[in-house]
Amino acid sequence: MNRSTWLRRLVPIRKGEYRIVLLSAAYFFLLMMGFYLLRPLRNTFGIAMGADKLPYVWTGTLLLMALINPLFSALTARWPRKVFLPAVNQIFAAMLFCFGILYQVLPGHGGPVLGFTFHAWLSVFNLFVVSIFWAFMSDLFSKEDGQRLFAFIAIGGTLGAIAGAFSTGKFTGWLGSAHSHWILYFSALVLGLSVLCVPPLFRLGRESDSSIANPSKEPGPGVLSGLALLGKSTMLQSISTYVALYAMTSAFLFVFQGRIVEQTFTSSAERTVAFAQIDFWANALTLVAQLFLTHRLVGRIGIPILLAILPLVTLLGFGSLWLWPTFATLALFQVVRRGLHFSVERPVREMIYIPLAPDEKYKAKSFIDTFIYRSGDVIGIWATTLLHLVSIPLGMAGAGASLLWLGSSAKLGSLVKRSFRTNSAKPGL
Repeated sequence: MNRSTWLRRLVPIRKGEYRIVLLSAAYFFLLMMGFYLLRPLRNTFGIAMGADKLPYVWTGTLLLMALINPLFSALTARWPRKVFLPAVNQIFAAMLFCFGILYQVLPGHGGPVLGFTFHAWLSVFNLFVVSIFWAFMSDLFSKEDGQRLFAFIAIGGTLGAIAGAFSTGKFTGWLGSAHSHWILYFSALVLGLSVLCVPPLFRLGRESDSSIANPSKEPGPGVLSGLALLGKSTMLQSISTYVALYAMTSAFLFVFQGRIVEQTFTSSAERTVAFAQIDFWANALTLVAQLFLTHRLVGRIGIPILLAILPLVTLLGFGSLWLWPTFATLALFQVVRRGLHFSVERPVREMIYIPLAPDEKYKAKSFIDTFIYRSGDVIGIWATTLLHLVSIPLGMAGAGASLLWLGSSAKLGSLVKRSFRTNSAKPGL
């Protein structure tokens, strides 16, 4: 087997696709680098008034998302995609620059108020830009192309996450925490650079058969049309349930992780190292799976079955934590779950939207990925407090929620199969 044949088998990108795939991956790289530059700051700011206030922070974030979604829908209803897609990133970059100025000039760097405001804002930023990015990708690529290529585009985001986290660590070491505003400015610059990827992607889309080339497929008028679609569409309702249960189990695991790490390690340095090890191995698994595994799994066993893999892994993981609540169990569970989420579950879930209409992709999808997702978070974080009061093991509750999630994946999988068949799907189902 010669080198070119081996490369084509490893990376199933066809002739004429390299520019659009690499540019899409670069776009995602910049978005994720911008976020992961800020993630350590968010975690630091978020505990400024105590970790016990986290449920209130998440609840405030949910309310903020309820306000932001109608504004975003109004933006999509007023302007075409080639205008509102870069505009959203430019607005977020400008707001980041404002946060940097406030952090620099306010007494005590703004204190807990600015910290909690930034924590909530960054959650909105992350969920919105990722949701909009994948909606854009579902317009650029056909069903068959998305099944082949979404995992490779996602590699750009994984590398961006690694680059962002690495850069923040270096900047903090060089400048000190008192000069964290420079990280905010740098993230704003990175986010601004991502806007440069949008015009050439539109040009490449017009050269292909993607829906970007069809002006009639722009999102329609109506600020609340996405919410109305959610009330009518069984598919969107099923996606909402799936996403909410993913977020709920994530909240359970977040609390479980905090308890185990606090009991296992006594110093903050030891805890930081433990979290870093989990992040490293999760990113390593993600990269390997995105490169070698995901597109092969989509082609061989299909989207419906792949939707059930992460719920099943989560069920087994919570069951294991219930029986053996040790750091080793936690670390293995977190690495496998996060690796599969970013490499398999998230790209596969985004493929579902490819045959859907523009309002479903940009309005209903953004509502699901932000408000519904955070609703699952909030339910999960408050439920942990109630479970503690009534002495129900968190591992048992997590396993129960995972079982519900597994059931929702079966229903969603059957709807996806029907949707792709109706829209003349190619192999992969």
